[in-house]
Amino acid sequence: MDVQERIKKLRKLIELNSYKYYVEDNPELEDYEYDKLFYELKELEEKNPSLITPDSPTQRVGGISEKFEQVPHSTRLYSLDNSNNEQELKAWYNRVLKDVGETQSSQLSLLGNNYQDIELVSELKIDGLAVSLIYKNGIFTRGLTRGDGVIGEDITNNLKTIKAIPLKLFQEVDIEVRGEIYMPKSSFDKLNQIQIKNNQKTFANPRNAASGSIRQLDPRISANRDLSIFIYSAIIDKKHNIKTHSDAMDFCKKLGFKVNKYKKCASIKEVIKFCSDMEEYRKTLDYATDGVVVKVNSIAKQEELGFTARAPKWATAFKFPPEEVWSTLVGVEFSVGRTGIITPVALINPVNLSGSVVARASMYNFDEIKRLEISLFDEVLIKKAAEIIPKVVRARKTDKSKKIDLPDKCPCCNTPLVELEGEVAIYCPNKEGCPAQIKGRIEYFASKQAMDIDNFGQNLVDKLVERGFIKEISDIYKLTPEILMQIELIKDKASNNIIEGIERSKNTTLSRFINALGIKLVGKESSDILAQNYKTIDELIKAQYEDLASIAGIGEKMAKSIVEYFSNKKNLDIIKELINLGVKINNKYNGIVDLRLKNQSFVITGTLETLSREEAQGKLKELGAKTPNSVSKNTTFVVVGENPGSKATKARDLGITILSEKELLEIIKGGKNE
Repeated sequence: MDVQERIKKLRKLIELNSYKYYVEDNPELEDYEYDKLFYELKELEEKNPSLITPDSPTQRVGGISEKFEQVPHSTRLYSLDNSNNEQELKAWYNRVLKDVGETQSSQLSLLGNNYQDIELVSELKIDGLAVSLIYKNGIFTRGLTRGDGVIGEDITNNLKTIKAIPLKLFQEVDIEVRGEIYMPKSSFDKLNQIQIKNNQKTFANPRNAASGSIRQLDPRISANRDLSIFIYSAIIDKKHNIKTHSDAMDFCKKLGFKVNKYKKCASIKEVIKFCSDMEEYRKTLDYATDGVVVKVNSIAKQEELGFTARAPKWATAFKFPPEEVWSTLVGVEFSVGRTGIITPVALINPVNLSGSVVARASMYNFDEIKRLEISLFDEVLIKKAAEIIPKVVRARKTDKSKKIDLPDKCPCCNTPLVELEGEVAIYCPNKEGCPAQIKGRIEYFASKQAMDIDNFGQNLVDKLVERGFIKEISDIYKLTPEILMQIELIKDKASNNIIEGIERSKNTTLSRFINALGIKLVGKESSDILAQNYKTIDELIKAQYEDLASIAGIGEKMAKSIVEYFSNKKNLDIIKELINLGVKINNKYNGIVDLRLKNQSFVITGTLETLSREEAQGKLKELGAKTPNSVSKNTTFVVVGENPGSKATKARDLGITILSEKELLEIIKGGKNE
């Protein structure tokens, strides 16, 4: 057998066994046998580079990108409307029946008499990152993120590292498939253990970890993260005679794609039963799910039903209710934040909640303890806020219930605590000497929304502060590889990566810099407003209370806090030192001459058709506007998109002007004089 034939045979064997291992979860070769084939292929290709092809298993890791190219999708990736309970599922199905003319009476549908009329497909909704994969003649040619649904980012090289994505299909077809990238729970746990070992910040959940992994500029990082994919839809040439969604998924499976199990349902009752069964079954899976996607199976009926501005009418996402579990409150820990606020944290008997073991839960503040009448050794009901942070939502007394002793001294530095007039929180006033506050300020300064210093997480900050290498935020820029290597487990490469991250952070924007300073009451949004009103940090330092308080979105309390911060000589010395150490502060608003929306406030609710919410807010901010998330009497306009929430109702009640997306675009373009 000549070299070319041997290479072809090796590729075929490797592709087949990759499919068996990563897609079917049914490997036929031992790892060492697979590795032996792979290294033989790699060696042959190195000796015969002219025989290397893009679809070879050895080509899964490509070159490093400077940035991701933006590419329009061939057809839009729509969002899904939600159904949160059985009644909403039935109401959705009733609309489907009515729209396709299967029944004349919506009431009959709701009563359950005609649910069998349209076949449905139910499948678990994967909590991951949506992508689009494009194949030409069976070869993977391009992969895009969902983006805003209209335009995505080209992450082809990163997607090639995912072994469940075939580089070459079993048939030479042109096809585009959509799928969900996810990280298995077991891989997520391993990744966080590695992050801790390397003194890096841990990920909040598997979805965040998958998203962060797939958007790395260096695909070698993606390759080291154990990612997988499930395909959930496809654009297939009509010549293949695909009539239903289930046919399409079966076809994709034959081509070599990993497709999640689905169930064909003859009635909405079967769908509801499937959703109920899956709510328990999903807890046994090694991947995160947050609901069930229900689709009309017939593609002809899908085309007949069509789309709203944001979602298909023929599909809905049934969202599982937040899981709640009872446990026992065995202790209370009082943590100290970067501003000195003391926060009570519930210590509970460990329980399994939404796929993870929980032993701690938030109680927010001391008023919450009083409101919920929580005592030690109470039985407490725990749920996850936003599916991430466990919190106590209810308590019930037991025979052992005992009053919680609230602290009068800082649990970190033993300084007597203080209460400030008009505030719920209790503070530790020892800003300069409390280690917990020092760590909190430094971690916040380095965080993504502030100076965005790579590889500078909580574990590293803790060790640097405890060893006395950092006492102030400016000390970050005095670190050297030699200092870092005095921290256990940090070697040459890790220390250089940390220093590179610190150096990159020196070029920042005024809004980021203001936010990084950690001024009390000043956050990301207000930092942006300040950067719009003051060209430089020096101008802001000299700002008078009256001027600050008159800025919409700042107000009296924040203005007072800003003036107090810049009246402190030590704070000014630190800012001066940061600049002397090479921090360069650029103001992206400096070149703006059009601030015609200054002091006006826009709240956006619902989904816009041509802009994402972030894009619309960005354009408004560039014109000087504020874009808060909530409606108040100070709101100037409320922009209403598809499926608006309660903000639209509140705006009408308050008599606030409501704008359509078209009217918003006219204002942005200057075509309408508000």
